[in-house]
Amino acid sequence: MSWSKLKQNLESFLCPALYGRVEYRATSYRYLPDKAGHCYISVDKKNVFNMSDRTTLIRWYETEQEIKNDPDIEIPINHEEMESVRRDTNGKVPEDRLKVIARNRKISEYAKELLSAQSSLSKSNFIVVANKFLSISIEESLESHDILLNILALVDRRVGKKRLLNMAEKMKLKHPIVQYFYELRLSTLSQPKGSGG
Repeated sequence: MSWSKLKQNLESFLCPALYGRVEYRATSYRYLPDKAGHCYISVDKKNVFNMSDRTTLIRWYETEQEIKNDPDIEIPINHEEMESVRRDTNGKVPEDRLKVIARNRKISEYAKELLSAQSSLSKSNFIVVANKFLSISIEESLESHDILLNILALVDRRVGKKRLLNMAEKMKLKHPIVQYFYELRLSTLSQPKGSGG
């Protein structure tokens, strides 16, 4: 599928409130105008997501330690995770330490997932992922560990208000760029009726 056709298909799925605000762009090759070079997503004419540019507004992590030390990352811990630590330590650890250990375990897993998603993203081909998005269900895209599939799904008109609001906890565990697009989509929900959402 040509870049112009792919772009048209992707934009046809945008939620109405983001139409014209979210744009899929590509640098084209001079002698092959329909062949996309680097692809990126812009919001309100600002390049917020460029897979080959680390100078965007969004934080890209280099190490697991950076993720662990980022104060903006909230890691919710549930009862089962606390119980798992309690079992592993034979109940010998004080209650307040259990939560710390459970959080450290979870943040390590999260950091590994995040770094692997980020590195696969930098190697991935926007066009290949976008074509995959167009051929799989919206649920698969939302549940995927692929950052780009998450973003394409979040701005999709098929994701309704109720589903968006129910995803709040899950979004805390996603890459900052996915959280950015989630917040962008949430911001469209508070707009008056008729402007889409």
